[in-house]
This record gives sequence, C-alpha cells and structure tokens, in this order.
Amino acid sequence: MTDNTPKMPVILIGNNFKYEIEATLKLFFNTARFSFGSSRGEAAGDEYIIAETDGNRLSAEVKLRGRAPVKREAEVCAGQDREHELCRLLFHILSGETGIAPPWGLMTGIRPVKKVVELIREDLSKDEIFRILTEKYEAAPKKLQLAYDTAVNQLPIIDRIDSTAASLYVSIPFCPTRCSYCSFVSHSMASAMKLMPEYVDALCRELEILGNIVKETDTKIDTIYFGGGTPTSLSARELRTIMEAVEKNFDLAGIREYSVEAGRPDTITEEKLRVIKELGAERISVNPQTLNDDVLKVIGRQHSGEDAIKAFELARKVGFRNINTDLIAGLPTESAESFRNTLDRMIELDPESITVHTLTLKRSATLFSSGSENSSNPAAEMVDYSIPALMSHGYLPYYMYRQKNTVDNLENVGYAKKGFESYYNIFIMDETQTILGAGCAASTKLLYENNRIERIHNYKFPYEYIRSFDKLMEKKEEVRECLKKIKYLKLK
Repeated sequence: MTDNTPKMPVILIGNNFKYEIEATLKLFFNTARFSFGSSRGEAAGDEYIIAETDGNRLSAEVKLRGRAPVKREAEVCAGQDREHELCRLLFHILSGETGIAPPWGLMTGIRPVKKVVELIREDLSKDEIFRILTEKYEAAPKKLQLAYDTAVNQLPIIDRIDSTAASLYVSIPFCPTRCSYCSFVSHSMASAMKLMPEYVDALCRELEILGNIVKETDTKIDTIYFGGGTPTSLSARELRTIMEAVEKNFDLAGIREYSVEAGRPDTITEEKLRVIKELGAERISVNPQTLNDDVLKVIGRQHSGEDAIKAFELARKVGFRNINTDLIAGLPTESAESFRNTLDRMIELDPESITVHTLTLKRSATLFSSGSENSSNPAAEMVDYSIPALMSHGYLPYYMYRQKNTVDNLENVGYAKKGFESYYNIFIMDETQTILGAGCAASTKLLYENNRIERIHNYKFPYEYIRSFDKLMEKKEEVRECLKKIKYLKLK
C-alpha cells in the first residue's frame, strides 16, 4: 500500500463519531486508509461506508467490492450509547460481508484487563462479568477467559501499588538496524554514532534535573526501566555512564524492580551484562522474536537463532536470575510450526517470563506497505498455541495490551512464573502510578488526584532532544508541582 492507494469513503451523517467508527472499521481493514465526508453524494464507486444518526434512529450502510449495498437500522433508547450502537450495526454488517469475526468484538480503545478488574472490584462473579462483556462487546469466550486470568494474576500486584511513588523510564532510542515491523522512534547506530556522546551527556543532565526534583519533593522511586530502542546498542562505557547517573541522582535502596532491555542478541556482550548487573539492574530482556534464521533475515535482524540462545546462556552465566524473552506471533514468512518450535525452545531455556506479542502493522513501519500480504498470516493459530503451552509450564498471564492494526485483532501478553511479574509493565498499563520519562521520545505520565493523567512528551528525535534541551527542561516545572501534590496527599 502506498500513499496513492485509493481511500475508502466513509460518510458520517448527523454525527461526528469519526474516532469510534474508524476504530471499528480497522477491525476488518487493518491497513486501509479512509476519507471522511458528510454527504451521501460522496458515497460513490465500488466501496463505501455510511454511518447515520437522526435523533435516536441509527442506520449503517456498507458497499464492498462492487456488491449490492447492505443496510441495517436500529433505534436506541434513552441512556443508550449512540456511538457504541452505531458501531455495533457496522460490526454486524462487516462480519457478514467479510467473514471476519474479530475475537475481541467491539473492544476498541479499551483495555480488556482493566475493564475486568473494575468489574471484579464491584464483587461481580466470573459468570456475571462474562455476561456483561459478551452482551456489550461481543468478545469471544476464550479472549474473555484470557483477560479474566490476567486480571486475577494482576490484582494482588495492583493492590500493592504505591500511588505516592513514581517509576523512572530511561529511553535509549538506538538499534543496530531497524526491524521491518518496528514503529518506535529508534535510529540505527550507523547514522546515530556522531550523536551518541551529546545524547549521553544530555540524558545524564536530564536525570540530574529529575533527581533533584525527586529529592526536593521527597518522592520514592519504585521501579526503573531502561527501554528503547535497544539500550545495549550503547557501549559498555556509555551504559556505565548513564547507569551511574541514575545511581548518583536517585535513591535505589527502596526500589522494587530495576529492568534493562538488553534486547537484541547481536548487541549483548559479557562486558555490558556485567555493567548492568554491577549497577543494580536485576531484570533483563533477551528478545529473539523468533529462532527461525530465515524469518530473522526477512525482518532485518543481523543475528541467528543460535546467537539468541547463546546470549541467554551468557546472561545466566553472568548471574541474572530474572530474564524475560520476547517473541512475536505473525512475523512475515513465519509458519505456525516454526513459531511453535521457537516457543517450545524458549520454554526449554526456562526464562522467568515470556512475552508474546502479535505483529502490528503501523504506518511508520516498513512492513506496513506490504500489509495486505499478511492477510493469511497464521498469527491466531500461533497465539492459540502459546496460551496453553505457557500456562501448562507455570507461566501465568499478568499483563496485556492491545494495539491498532494488530494482525487478526489479537493482543500482546506477558506471562511470568509466580513472583517474577514485572511491576513496571503492570504500572504502565494500569496507569495508577506516575512515570517519569527521561531521554529522547520518553513520555512522562503524571498521576493526579482522582486518577487524572497529564502527559509530557520529550522530543522524538535525538537531534531535537539535544538541540532544544533547555527549552524541554522548562516542562519539568509541571513534574515538580505534580510530585508536590502527591506528597501532600500522602501527608493528609
């Protein structure tokens, strides 16, 4: 798909439900582009969508691939959500016209686990929760079961969240090469080497500024997470410099978790692992995504499956006893059998946690341009295999998130052995703790009273982050004020 690909006309009459309608359409056309209008005259050609409201009367009309249009109508009662019911009309038409049955139903823009947790807290039974979510969202029973299991495993940790504390995220937005599926703001080392010294210096200065604010407001740091990109794209010396800045500017005595995404096996060395361990991080990720060498080449990786296994074994040798591994279901050219072989091999290696992502086709990823080629992707079969395979070996689902444009409308799930769940991963999904972001493309989430969240975004690109550093730091005043309010609530 290119920018010249025709856009499907979507006509909204009597409403401005663009966000909700587009999210529903994406369940069936995950790489399509749409043009929005408000006149029936714009509904021409072989394909179009019309979503209309007239008071409490709703109607949806769909024409696909030159076939006869299909229309459905409904009338809502007082108190019913017109947006949701209009989307439901479209959902039913598109399910019949495309033969696609989205497993999460109408759960778009919703975090399933968070919804289940809310209902559990209302003292509803499992059967009642399933009935409510089935009636409203039409999600498949197996997905509701996964969400319920995840919520049950997550709840004891959520109940121990210290909402007066904060977590620290440190962004290292560099990778050896850019994977074809990647949509993160990450930069290949070949083009970024000249920026590295300035970036490390600026990041350390930001850590000092944040550290002073944390000390001034007497804020406890709960967890620390180095992500990217690939943090181990840095040299051992650069890693040491940044981690020493963390150690110098924050009190690490009371933190519950310190994680570093070692990430790509081709960046992992014994020297880097020893620096990470020496400076306090006890949890790392080694992320092969697949052990199939042919697939690794297709997605742009420069390491083999055997390299990933050796990197894992090296981390064990250095002394890491809390290792996560990431896999992706649905990578291009990956077969269901190949994925099963990868997952089975990773289970044999016995990491403390395994995260199963599903391929997501985002516009900024190279792979998005060939999105239609993934229409027969066996991702659903891979995910269906992973759930019982992992749970039967003691890996329990503990956090989940979903994204737009995910193949087969699936999900990303973190599985862990009991006691090895990542606090940070839960905090970032549950949004019940302030997250302080440092570095290029990092996002700070400030949690105010009544769960109101304000976000402060750092510049996306290293050269912007470096060039406009002083201007960016002016935003830290809001961080200071938020942490002061958190401290005040703690003292009340």
